[in-house]
Amino acid sequence: MPSALVWFRRDLRCFDHAALHHALRFADRVHCVFVFDREILDALPTRADRRVEFIQRSLLELDAGLAALARDVGVAGAGLIVRHGRADALIPQLACELGVDKVFANRDYEPAAIVRDSRVAQRLAEAGIGFEDFKDQVVFERDEVLTLAGKPFSVFTPYRNAWLKAVDDAQLAAWPIEPYAARLAPRPPGEHLPTLADIGFEPTNLADMKMPVGMSGGRQLFEDFLGRIDRYKRARDFPAVKGVSYLSTHLRFGTVSIRALAAAARARAGEGAESWLNELIWRDFYHMILWHNPHVLEHAFRPEYERIVWDDAPALFEAWCEARTGYPIVDAAMRQLNQTGYMHNRLRMIVASFLAKDLGIDWRRGERYFADHLNDYDLAANNGGWQWAASTGCDAQPWFRIFNPVTQSEKFDAEGRFIRRYLPELARVPDKFIHAPWTMGGIDQAACRTRIGVDYPAPVVDHAVARERTLARFGVLKR
Repeated sequence: MPSALVWFRRDLRCFDHAALHHALRFADRVHCVFVFDREILDALPTRADRRVEFIQRSLLELDAGLAALARDVGVAGAGLIVRHGRADALIPQLACELGVDKVFANRDYEPAAIVRDSRVAQRLAEAGIGFEDFKDQVVFERDEVLTLAGKPFSVFTPYRNAWLKAVDDAQLAAWPIEPYAARLAPRPPGEHLPTLADIGFEPTNLADMKMPVGMSGGRQLFEDFLGRIDRYKRARDFPAVKGVSYLSTHLRFGTVSIRALAAAARARAGEGAESWLNELIWRDFYHMILWHNPHVLEHAFRPEYERIVWDDAPALFEAWCEARTGYPIVDAAMRQLNQTGYMHNRLRMIVASFLAKDLGIDWRRGERYFADHLNDYDLAANNGGWQWAASTGCDAQPWFRIFNPVTQSEKFDAEGRFIRRYLPELARVPDKFIHAPWTMGGIDQAACRTRIGVDYPAPVVDHAVARERTLARFGVLKR
Protein backbone atom coordinates (compact mmCIF):
# COMPACT_ATOMS: atom_id res chain seq x y z
CA MET A 1 0.00 0.00 0.00
CA PRO A 2 1.92 3.10 -1.18
CA SER A 3 2.02 6.20 1.00
CA ALA A 4 2.97 9.76 0.20
CA LEU A 5 3.85 13.10 1.75
CA VAL A 6 2.54 16.37 0.29
CA TRP A 7 4.80 19.34 0.99
CA PHE A 8 2.76 22.57 1.04
CA ARG A 9 4.62 25.79 0.21
CA ARG A 10 3.00 28.56 -1.86
CA ASP A 11 -0.30 26.66 -2.07
CA LEU A 12 -2.07 26.90 1.29
CA ARG A 13 -5.42 25.44 0.27
CA CYS A 14 -7.07 22.01 0.16
CA PHE A 15 -9.01 22.44 -3.07
CA ASP A 16 -7.91 22.51 -6.72
CA HIS A 17 -4.39 21.54 -5.66
CA ALA A 18 -2.22 19.72 -8.20
CA ALA A 19 0.27 18.03 -5.85
CA LEU A 20 -2.38 16.95 -3.37
CA HIS A 21 -4.56 15.57 -6.18
CA HIS A 22 -1.73 13.52 -7.66
CA ALA A 23 -0.60 12.25 -4.27
CA LEU A 24 -4.14 11.11 -3.41
CA ARG A 25 -4.41 9.36 -6.77
CA PHE A 26 -1.04 7.63 -6.21
CA ALA A 27 -1.17 6.58 -2.56
CA ASP A 28 -3.52 4.94 -0.08
CA ARG A 29 -2.20 7.06 2.78
CA VAL A 30 -1.31 10.71 2.24
CA HIS A 31 0.33 12.88 4.88
CA CYS A 32 0.50 16.68 4.59
CA VAL A 33 3.26 18.95 5.87
CA PHE A 34 4.26 22.61 5.94
CA VAL A 35 7.71 23.79 7.03
CA PHE A 36 8.42 27.22 8.47
CA ASP A 37 11.76 27.30 6.71
CA ARG A 38 14.43 28.95 8.83
CA GLU A 39 16.55 29.56 5.74
CA ILE A 40 13.85 32.09 4.77
CA LEU A 41 12.62 33.24 8.18
CA ASP A 42 16.02 33.93 9.73
CA ALA A 43 16.80 36.39 6.91
CA LEU A 44 13.72 38.55 7.59
CA PRO A 45 14.55 42.00 9.00
CA THR A 46 12.00 41.86 11.83
CA ARG A 47 10.33 39.30 14.07
CA ALA A 48 6.99 41.06 13.49
CA ASP A 49 6.30 40.15 9.86
CA ARG A 50 2.76 40.29 8.48
CA ARG A 51 3.53 37.57 5.93
CA VAL A 52 4.54 35.10 8.62
CA GLU A 53 1.36 35.88 10.53
CA PHE A 54 -0.69 35.53 7.33
CA ILE A 55 0.85 32.09 6.77
CA GLN A 56 0.36 30.99 10.39
CA ARG A 57 -3.30 31.98 10.40
CA SER A 58 -3.86 30.45 6.96
CA LEU A 59 -2.34 27.17 8.16
CA LEU A 60 -4.94 26.97 10.91
CA GLU A 61 -7.64 27.04 8.24
CA LEU A 62 -5.80 24.60 5.99
CA ASP A 63 -5.46 22.17 8.88
CA ALA A 64 -9.17 22.46 9.65
CA GLY A 65 -10.02 22.06 5.97
CA LEU A 66 -8.01 18.84 5.62
CA ALA A 67 -9.57 17.47 8.80
CA ALA A 68 -13.08 18.29 7.55
CA LEU A 69 -12.48 16.66 4.16
CA ALA A 70 -11.38 13.44 5.86
CA ARG A 71 -14.06 13.54 8.55
CA ASP A 72 -16.80 13.83 5.93
CA VAL A 73 -15.75 10.43 4.58
CA GLY A 74 -15.27 8.79 7.96
CA VAL A 75 -11.54 9.35 8.53
CA ALA A 76 -10.63 10.83 11.91
CA GLY A 77 -7.52 12.71 12.93
CA ALA A 78 -6.35 13.98 9.55
CA GLY A 79 -4.65 17.36 9.37
CA LEU A 80 -1.44 19.23 8.79
CA ILE A 81 1.98 18.40 10.17
CA VAL A 82 3.95 21.61 10.77
CA ARG A 83 7.71 21.81 11.33
CA HIS A 84 10.14 24.66 12.02
CA GLY A 85 13.69 24.39 10.72
CA ARG A 86 15.50 23.96 7.43
CA ALA A 87 13.16 22.41 4.89
CA ASP A 88 15.95 20.71 2.96
CA ALA A 89 16.75 18.66 6.07
CA LEU A 90 13.30 18.29 7.62
CA ILE A 91 11.42 17.04 4.55
CA PRO A 92 13.72 14.03 3.90
CA GLN A 93 13.78 13.32 7.65
CA LEU A 94 9.98 13.35 7.96
CA ALA A 95 9.56 11.30 4.79
CA CYS A 96 11.80 8.61 6.29
CA GLU A 97 10.02 8.72 9.67
CA LEU A 98 6.64 8.26 7.97
CA GLY A 99 7.96 5.60 5.63
CA VAL A 100 6.48 7.21 2.51
CA ASP A 101 7.24 6.14 -1.03
CA LYS A 102 7.13 9.62 -2.59
CA VAL A 103 7.06 13.29 -1.71
CA PHE A 104 4.79 15.52 -3.82
CA ALA A 105 5.03 19.31 -4.13
CA ASN A 106 3.95 22.10 -6.41
CA ARG A 107 6.72 23.67 -8.46
CA ASP A 108 8.54 26.81 -7.37
CA TYR A 109 10.39 28.90 -9.96
CA GLU A 110 12.64 31.10 -7.81
CA PRO A 111 16.36 30.30 -8.10
CA ALA A 112 16.86 29.65 -4.37
CA ALA A 113 13.81 27.39 -4.27
CA ILE A 114 15.05 25.42 -7.28
CA VAL A 115 18.35 24.78 -5.49
CA ARG A 116 16.51 23.80 -2.27
CA ASP A 117 14.22 21.38 -4.11
CA SER A 118 17.19 19.83 -5.87
CA ARG A 119 18.86 19.17 -2.49
CA VAL A 120 15.64 17.67 -1.12
CA ALA A 121 15.19 15.43 -4.17
CA GLN A 122 18.79 14.21 -3.89
CA ARG A 123 18.48 13.37 -0.20
CA LEU A 124 15.18 11.61 -0.80
CA ALA A 125 16.71 9.61 -3.63
CA GLU A 126 19.53 8.51 -1.35
CA ALA A 127 16.85 7.14 0.99
CA GLY A 128 15.02 5.42 -1.85
CA ILE A 129 12.12 7.89 -1.81
CA GLY A 130 10.76 9.59 -4.94
CA PHE A 131 10.09 13.29 -5.46
CA GLU A 132 7.58 14.75 -7.92
CA ASP A 133 6.56 18.34 -8.49
CA PHE A 134 3.73 19.85 -10.51
CA LYS A 135 2.65 23.09 -12.13
CA ASP A 136 0.18 24.85 -9.86
CA GLN A 137 0.96 28.52 -9.16
CA VAL A 138 0.81 29.66 -12.80
CA VAL A 139 -1.37 28.83 -15.81
CA PHE A 140 1.56 28.48 -18.22
CA GLU A 141 5.13 27.84 -17.12
CA ARG A 142 8.67 27.66 -18.44
CA ASP A 143 8.57 26.68 -22.15
CA GLU A 144 4.81 26.35 -22.57
CA VAL A 145 4.37 29.70 -24.35
CA LEU A 146 7.11 30.47 -26.89
CA THR A 147 7.55 32.55 -30.02
CA LEU A 148 7.02 30.98 -33.45
CA ALA A 149 10.81 30.58 -33.55
CA GLY A 150 10.67 28.53 -30.35
CA LYS A 151 12.27 31.25 -28.21
CA PRO A 152 11.10 32.83 -24.95
CA PHE A 153 9.22 36.11 -25.29
CA SER A 154 10.86 39.28 -24.01
CA VAL A 155 7.96 41.71 -24.60
CA PHE A 156 4.60 41.36 -22.90
CA THR A 157 2.05 42.11 -25.64
CA PRO A 158 3.07 39.32 -28.05
CA TYR A 159 3.37 36.98 -25.06
CA ARG A 160 -0.18 37.87 -23.98
CA ASN A 161 -1.51 37.24 -27.48
CA ALA A 162 0.19 33.83 -27.59
CA TRP A 163 -1.05 33.05 -24.06
CA LEU A 164 -4.65 33.84 -25.02
CA LYS A 165 -4.35 31.70 -28.13
CA ALA A 166 -2.94 28.76 -26.17
CA VAL A 167 -5.28 28.76 -23.18
CA ASP A 168 -8.26 26.42 -23.15
CA ASP A 169 -10.60 24.77 -20.68
CA ALA A 170 -8.15 21.94 -20.02
CA GLN A 171 -5.45 24.39 -18.85
CA LEU A 172 -7.88 25.93 -16.37
CA ALA A 173 -9.54 22.72 -15.15
CA ALA A 174 -9.46 22.15 -11.40
CA TRP A 175 -7.54 19.31 -9.71
CA PRO A 176 -10.23 17.68 -7.53
CA ILE A 177 -9.53 16.63 -3.95
CA GLU A 178 -12.86 15.58 -2.39
CA PRO A 179 -13.31 12.27 -4.33
CA TYR A 180 -10.07 10.97 -2.81
CA ALA A 181 -10.27 12.47 0.69
CA ALA A 182 -10.59 9.05 2.35
CA ARG A 183 -6.87 8.57 1.65
CA LEU A 184 -5.80 11.45 3.89
CA ALA A 185 -3.78 9.95 6.73
CA PRO A 186 -4.22 10.76 10.42
CA ARG A 187 -1.56 12.99 11.89
CA PRO A 188 1.11 11.35 14.06
CA PRO A 189 0.30 11.49 17.80
CA GLY A 190 1.27 14.67 19.63
CA GLU A 191 1.29 16.93 16.58
CA HIS A 192 0.06 20.49 17.04
CA LEU A 193 0.18 23.68 15.01
CA PRO A 194 2.73 26.18 16.35
CA THR A 195 1.86 29.68 17.46
CA LEU A 196 3.81 32.69 16.25
CA ALA A 197 5.70 32.66 19.53
CA ASP A 198 6.65 29.02 19.00
CA ILE A 199 8.59 29.98 15.87
CA GLY A 200 10.05 33.16 17.39
CA PHE A 201 7.71 35.74 15.85
CA GLU A 202 5.36 38.39 17.21
CA PRO A 203 1.84 39.49 16.25
CA THR A 204 1.53 42.40 13.81
CA ASN A 205 -1.29 44.79 12.94
CA LEU A 206 -2.75 42.24 10.49
CA ALA A 207 -5.84 41.70 12.65
CA ASP A 208 -6.32 45.45 13.18
CA MET A 209 -6.26 45.88 9.39
CA LYS A 210 -9.08 43.30 9.16
CA MET A 211 -7.22 41.63 6.31
CA PRO A 212 -9.02 38.43 5.28
CA VAL A 213 -6.67 35.44 5.51
CA GLY A 214 -6.72 31.81 4.47
CA MET A 215 -8.95 30.09 1.96
CA SER A 216 -12.10 31.75 3.31
CA GLY A 217 -10.43 35.17 3.07
CA GLY A 218 -9.46 34.55 -0.55
CA ARG A 219 -12.97 33.39 -1.37
CA GLN A 220 -14.49 36.42 0.36
CA LEU A 221 -12.30 38.86 -1.56
CA PHE A 222 -12.89 37.15 -4.88
CA GLU A 223 -16.66 37.09 -4.48
CA ASP A 224 -16.61 40.76 -3.56
CA PHE A 225 -14.45 41.58 -6.57
CA LEU A 226 -16.73 39.71 -8.99
CA GLY A 227 -19.42 42.22 -8.07
CA ARG A 228 -17.07 45.05 -9.13
CA ILE A 229 -15.08 43.44 -11.94
CA ASP A 230 -16.99 45.19 -14.73
CA ARG A 231 -15.65 48.53 -13.41
CA TYR A 232 -12.10 47.25 -13.01
CA LYS A 233 -10.55 48.81 -16.12
CA ARG A 234 -11.96 52.24 -15.30
CA ALA A 235 -11.25 52.14 -11.56
CA ARG A 236 -8.00 50.19 -11.24
CA ASP A 237 -5.61 53.16 -11.36
CA PHE A 238 -7.21 55.26 -8.61
CA PRO A 239 -5.83 54.41 -5.14
CA ALA A 240 -8.65 56.16 -3.25
CA VAL A 241 -11.24 53.99 -5.05
CA LYS A 242 -12.06 50.35 -4.32
CA GLY A 243 -11.15 49.28 -7.83
CA VAL A 244 -8.72 46.36 -7.58
CA SER A 245 -9.20 42.79 -6.36
CA TYR A 246 -6.88 42.88 -3.30
CA LEU A 247 -6.08 39.23 -4.04
CA SER A 248 -2.33 39.59 -4.56
CA THR A 249 -1.32 38.24 -1.14
CA HIS A 250 -3.69 35.30 -1.59
CA LEU A 251 -2.16 34.58 -4.99
CA ARG A 252 1.30 34.79 -3.43
CA PHE A 253 0.50 32.16 -0.80
CA GLY A 254 -1.90 30.08 -2.86
CA THR A 255 -5.01 30.41 -0.72
CA VAL A 256 -6.80 30.92 -4.04
CA SER A 257 -6.40 28.96 -7.27
CA ILE A 258 -4.91 30.83 -10.23
CA ARG A 259 -6.82 28.47 -12.52
CA ALA A 260 -10.15 29.36 -10.93
CA LEU A 261 -9.43 33.10 -11.12
CA ALA A 262 -8.32 32.95 -14.75
CA ALA A 263 -11.29 30.76 -15.70
CA ALA A 264 -13.74 33.17 -14.09
CA ALA A 265 -12.18 36.17 -15.86
CA ARG A 266 -12.04 34.35 -19.20
CA ALA A 267 -15.68 33.27 -18.98
CA ARG A 268 -16.93 36.76 -18.24
CA ALA A 269 -17.44 39.17 -21.11
CA GLY A 270 -16.52 42.83 -20.85
CA GLU A 271 -13.53 45.14 -20.65
CA GLY A 272 -13.22 44.82 -16.88
CA ALA A 273 -12.74 41.07 -16.86
CA GLU A 274 -10.45 41.23 -19.90
CA SER A 275 -8.31 43.88 -18.23
CA TRP A 276 -8.03 41.83 -15.04
CA LEU A 277 -7.15 38.67 -16.96
CA ASN A 278 -4.41 40.76 -18.55
CA GLU A 279 -2.94 41.30 -15.07
CA LEU A 280 -2.97 37.56 -14.37
CA ILE A 281 -1.12 37.04 -17.66
CA TRP A 282 1.49 39.60 -16.56
CA ARG A 283 2.07 37.35 -13.55
CA ASP A 284 2.74 34.31 -15.78
CA PHE A 285 4.95 36.48 -18.00
CA TYR A 286 7.23 37.55 -15.16
CA HIS A 287 7.54 33.98 -13.88
CA MET A 288 8.54 32.92 -17.38
CA ILE A 289 11.11 35.74 -17.56
CA LEU A 290 12.67 34.71 -14.26
CA TRP A 291 12.81 31.06 -15.30
CA HIS A 292 14.63 31.78 -18.57
CA ASN A 293 16.71 34.68 -17.26
CA PRO A 294 17.79 33.99 -13.67
CA HIS A 295 20.43 36.73 -14.05
CA VAL A 296 17.64 39.29 -13.45
CA LEU A 297 17.91 38.40 -9.77
CA GLU A 298 20.95 40.70 -9.50
CA HIS A 299 21.34 42.26 -12.94
CA ALA A 300 19.40 44.19 -15.56
CA PHE A 301 17.34 42.07 -17.94
CA ARG A 302 19.08 43.82 -20.81
CA PRO A 303 22.87 43.55 -20.31
CA GLU A 304 23.55 46.94 -21.90
CA TYR A 305 21.76 48.63 -18.98
CA GLU A 306 24.45 47.41 -16.61
CA ARG A 307 26.48 50.35 -17.94
CA ILE A 308 24.25 52.82 -16.13
CA VAL A 309 25.94 54.48 -13.15
CA TRP A 310 23.47 55.10 -10.34
CA ASP A 311 23.93 57.70 -7.61
CA ASP A 312 25.12 56.83 -4.13
CA ALA A 313 22.66 59.00 -2.22
CA PRO A 314 21.92 57.47 1.21
CA ALA A 315 20.07 60.55 2.51
CA LEU A 316 17.74 60.58 -0.51
CA PHE A 317 17.12 56.83 -0.22
CA GLU A 318 16.29 57.25 3.45
CA ALA A 319 13.87 60.07 2.64
CA TRP A 320 12.17 57.81 0.09
CA CYS A 321 11.91 54.91 2.56
CA GLU A 322 10.60 57.14 5.33
CA ALA A 323 8.06 59.06 3.18
CA ARG A 324 9.92 62.37 3.40
CA THR A 325 10.45 63.23 -0.27
CA GLY A 326 8.16 66.27 -0.27
CA TYR A 327 6.08 64.79 -3.12
CA PRO A 328 2.72 63.91 -1.52
CA ILE A 329 1.73 61.04 -3.83
CA VAL A 330 5.11 59.37 -3.27
CA ASP A 331 5.07 59.90 0.48
CA ALA A 332 1.46 58.74 0.88
CA ALA A 333 2.26 55.58 -1.07
CA MET A 334 5.30 54.84 1.08
CA ARG A 335 3.28 55.42 4.24
CA GLN A 336 0.69 52.96 2.95
CA LEU A 337 3.44 50.38 2.41
CA ASN A 338 5.13 50.96 5.75
CA GLN A 339 1.90 50.93 7.75
CA THR A 340 0.03 48.10 5.99
CA GLY A 341 2.43 46.06 3.85
CA TYR A 342 0.31 46.88 0.80
CA MET A 343 0.72 49.41 -1.98
CA HIS A 344 -1.68 50.09 -4.82
CA ASN A 345 -0.27 49.00 -8.20
CA ARG A 346 -0.37 52.46 -9.82
CA LEU A 347 1.52 53.81 -6.82
CA ARG A 348 4.15 51.08 -7.15
CA MET A 349 4.93 52.38 -10.62
CA ILE A 350 5.05 56.00 -9.42
CA VAL A 351 7.34 55.43 -6.43
CA ALA A 352 9.62 53.08 -8.40
CA SER A 353 9.98 55.59 -11.22
CA PHE A 354 10.62 58.32 -8.64
CA LEU A 355 13.42 56.36 -6.95
CA ALA A 356 15.19 55.43 -10.18
CA LYS A 357 14.51 58.46 -12.35
CA ASP A 358 14.04 61.37 -9.95
CA LEU A 359 16.47 60.33 -7.24
CA GLY A 360 18.83 58.43 -9.57
CA ILE A 361 19.11 55.50 -7.16
CA ASP A 362 19.68 51.91 -8.28
CA TRP A 363 16.36 50.11 -8.76
CA ARG A 364 17.77 47.10 -6.87
CA ARG A 365 17.69 49.07 -3.62
CA GLY A 366 13.99 49.77 -4.05
CA GLU A 367 13.35 46.19 -5.08
CA ARG A 368 14.93 44.95 -1.85
CA TYR A 369 12.93 47.43 0.24
CA PHE A 370 9.71 46.17 -1.32
CA ALA A 371 10.86 42.59 -0.73
CA ASP A 372 11.18 43.35 2.99
CA HIS A 373 7.82 45.11 3.32
CA LEU A 374 5.25 43.83 0.81
CA ASN A 375 2.70 41.32 2.08
CA ASP A 376 2.36 40.01 -1.47
CA TYR A 377 6.10 39.96 -2.21
CA ASP A 378 6.76 37.73 -5.19
CA LEU A 379 10.30 37.72 -6.55
CA ALA A 380 9.33 37.40 -10.21
CA ALA A 381 6.64 40.10 -10.18
CA ASN A 382 8.58 42.44 -7.91
CA ASN A 383 11.74 42.19 -10.00
CA GLY A 384 9.80 42.55 -13.24
CA GLY A 385 7.89 45.57 -11.98
CA TRP A 386 10.99 47.36 -10.76
CA GLN A 387 12.93 46.71 -13.95
CA TRP A 388 9.92 47.91 -15.96
CA ALA A 389 9.81 51.16 -13.99
CA ALA A 390 13.56 51.66 -14.22
CA SER A 391 13.56 50.90 -17.98
CA THR A 392 16.11 48.11 -17.57
CA GLY A 393 13.68 45.25 -18.15
CA CYS A 394 10.94 43.93 -20.44
CA ASP A 395 9.43 47.23 -21.48
CA ALA A 396 8.56 48.01 -25.08
CA GLN A 397 8.47 51.74 -24.26
CA PRO A 398 11.67 53.83 -24.54
CA TRP A 399 13.82 54.55 -21.50
CA PHE A 400 13.04 58.25 -21.66
CA ARG A 401 9.53 57.70 -20.32
CA ILE A 402 9.76 59.37 -16.92
CA PHE A 403 6.73 59.67 -14.65
CA ASN A 404 6.06 63.17 -13.38
CA PRO A 405 4.91 62.63 -9.77
CA VAL A 406 2.79 65.79 -9.75
CA THR A 407 0.87 65.08 -12.95
CA GLN A 408 0.45 61.42 -11.91
CA SER A 409 -0.98 62.64 -8.62
CA GLU A 410 -3.32 65.10 -10.36
CA LYS A 411 -4.55 62.40 -12.72
CA PHE A 412 -5.07 59.52 -10.30
CA ASP A 413 -5.86 61.25 -7.00
CA ALA A 414 -7.36 64.49 -8.26
CA GLU A 415 -9.08 65.47 -5.00
CA GLY A 416 -6.20 64.28 -2.84
CA ARG A 417 -8.35 61.75 -1.00
CA PHE A 418 -5.64 59.11 -0.88
CA ILE A 419 -2.96 61.65 -0.03
CA ARG A 420 -4.92 63.04 2.93
CA ARG A 421 -5.67 59.52 4.21
CA TYR A 422 -1.97 58.79 4.71
CA LEU A 423 -0.63 62.33 5.13
CA PRO A 424 -2.95 63.91 7.70
CA GLU A 425 -0.48 66.81 8.06
CA LEU A 426 -1.76 67.94 4.65
CA ALA A 427 -5.43 67.56 5.55
CA ARG A 428 -6.12 71.31 5.44
CA VAL A 429 -4.17 72.01 2.25
CA PRO A 430 -6.56 73.17 -0.54
CA ASP A 431 -7.11 70.88 -3.51
CA LYS A 432 -5.25 73.20 -5.87
CA PHE A 433 -2.06 72.81 -3.81
CA ILE A 434 -2.39 69.23 -2.52
CA HIS A 435 -0.28 67.72 -5.29
CA ALA A 436 2.54 70.29 -5.00
CA PRO A 437 2.19 71.97 -1.58
CA TRP A 438 5.55 73.75 -1.92
CA THR A 439 3.90 76.06 -4.47
CA MET A 440 1.82 77.64 -1.68
CA GLY A 441 2.85 81.11 -0.65
CA GLY A 442 3.33 82.14 2.95
CA ILE A 443 -0.24 83.40 3.32
CA ASP A 444 -1.71 80.12 2.05
CA GLN A 445 0.61 78.10 4.28
CA ALA A 446 -0.49 80.12 7.29
CA ALA A 447 -4.16 79.79 6.35
CA CYS A 448 -4.00 75.99 6.26
CA ARG A 449 -1.48 75.80 9.11
CA THR A 450 0.96 73.75 7.07
CA ARG A 451 4.48 75.15 6.86
CA ILE A 452 6.53 73.62 4.09
CA GLY A 453 9.90 72.55 5.46
CA VAL A 454 8.47 72.34 8.99
CA ASP A 455 5.14 70.49 9.05
CA TYR A 456 5.78 68.79 5.73
CA PRO A 457 9.13 68.55 3.90
CA ALA A 458 10.07 70.57 0.88
CA PRO A 459 10.85 68.50 -2.25
CA VAL A 460 14.17 66.70 -1.98
CA VAL A 461 14.72 67.17 -5.73
CA ASP A 462 13.37 69.33 -8.52
CA HIS A 463 11.61 67.02 -10.97
CA ALA A 464 12.56 69.03 -14.05
CA VAL A 465 16.23 69.03 -13.09
CA ALA A 466 16.11 65.33 -12.15
CA ARG A 467 14.52 64.51 -15.49
CA GLU A 468 17.42 66.08 -17.37
CA ARG A 469 19.91 64.15 -15.24
CA THR A 470 18.09 60.89 -16.02
CA LEU A 471 18.10 61.61 -19.75
CA ALA A 472 21.85 62.19 -19.54
CA ARG A 473 22.33 59.05 -17.41
CA PHE A 474 20.55 56.82 -19.93
CA GLY A 475 21.98 58.71 -22.88
CA VAL A 476 25.30 56.89 -22.45
CA LEU A 477 23.58 53.83 -23.94
CA LYS A 478 23.44 55.53 -27.33
CA ARG A 479 27.21 56.05 -27.49
